[in-house]
Amino acid sequence: MISSISSAGNSTGTRAFRSSFLHCVSDPVDNAGDQGWLYLEDGLLLIRDGKVEMLDHADSVLPQLSDDIPVEDYRGKLIVPGFVDTHIHYPQTDMIASHGEQLLDWLEKYTFPTERRFADVNYANDVAEFFTDELIRNGTTSALVLGTVHQHSVDAIFNSALRYNLRLVAGKVLMDRNCPDDLRDSPDIAYTESKALIERWHGQSRLSYAITPRFAPTSTDAQLVKMGQLAQEHPDVFVHTHVAENTSEVDWVKQLFPKSRSYLDVYDQFGLLRDRAVLAHCIYLDEPDRMRLAGSGAAMSFCPTSNLFLGSGLFDFSAAKDCNARVGLGTDVGAGTSFNMLQTLAEAYKVAQLAGRPMSAHELLYLATLGSAKSLYLDDKIGNFEQNKEADFVVLDWAATELLKRRSDAANDIAEKFFAMVMLGDDRAVFATHIMGNCVYTRD
Repeated sequence: MISSISSAGNSTGTRAFRSSFLHCVSDPVDNAGDQGWLYLEDGLLLIRDGKVEMLDHADSVLPQLSDDIPVEDYRGKLIVPGFVDTHIHYPQTDMIASHGEQLLDWLEKYTFPTERRFADVNYANDVAEFFTDELIRNGTTSALVLGTVHQHSVDAIFNSALRYNLRLVAGKVLMDRNCPDDLRDSPDIAYTESKALIERWHGQSRLSYAITPRFAPTSTDAQLVKMGQLAQEHPDVFVHTHVAENTSEVDWVKQLFPKSRSYLDVYDQFGLLRDRAVLAHCIYLDEPDRMRLAGSGAAMSFCPTSNLFLGSGLFDFSAAKDCNARVGLGTDVGAGTSFNMLQTLAEAYKVAQLAGRPMSAHELLYLATLGSAKSLYLDDKIGNFEQNKEADFVVLDWAATELLKRRSDAANDIAEKFFAMVMLGDDRAVFATHIMGNCVYTRD
């Protein structure tokens, strides 16, 4: 049960936080001789008007600190940047943990019936509020989110995000074939409603819009043409969709788009592969696809819990990094089985381990924070504690469970200790969540 949640409140003024701090300053994969992260055992984070003023050793900063600046003491815990979820379906909150189908059957049996309920505005608002509460309870302060085909589903999630000043990207799902009639729009309606939502929401507060075709099989050429047109007219908005998740899906795309070289090429041909395009899953891509995706500036969203749950396959993290692609982490709720990014990281590690390429603790932290921020082209705003970045952070509790405490106490260094947090942690490990410096959730 949530012990305390509050609205974001006022971000103005100066405040300080004392704790242990851990954040990434670069990609560990690119720094073989350097771990790519910074750790302060006893640090002090100074925040001014919701942004990072400085992070340094506490004993260096405290003597210079004015008596009128409050210091919140989180010593004995660990502060990391707020988690960034690069792929999640808020309408699927109520169908999480539904038993036993693969992707295409999953859509028919669970997804479409659930999303049909969003015709009711009140239901959409209720799910959106629960969803954003769940994000902050799990330490997620930024997310890329799918709505439904209903325009008001996007209004609902953006209005809910405003309660906490979340940095949120969302969009209306677009489908004009291979879906139920009451969840179908047309190329013109998709264009008109998406454009209206862009004008209403994109750039408001910390919100951004994503052009969101569900996946290639549910859009005709005509609809994809209109989405490419919209993307060209609005180069600063996001594109968000799925690609190459399941072998049956890949075969279906070959039948529907016989002129395309590959599933990825469908999006490329319609002008949807570009900066700020995020494609979830990317399991069944070949080397030319990976190179093209990386070269386009688009990003892959690695969704380990849903890939395992639906039996879709294993994402090749090593191949993605070898081609210098942007890679972020996605929970992919509701096929994904947890909102919690620690649990999602634990599954990511296991997927990489099966491929013979285990991820280090440094890589895991990077994937959930700065790496995901880079995937969304938001690393100038979020992802670590560099000066002038937005002060979103999570307070993690080493003693959240008896087992975690015992294992943490036995750790030899911060890498071993953080790795144990990933493997053994869950929502209980999130002691507090701060957005722009403001505490919006506390466990106790």
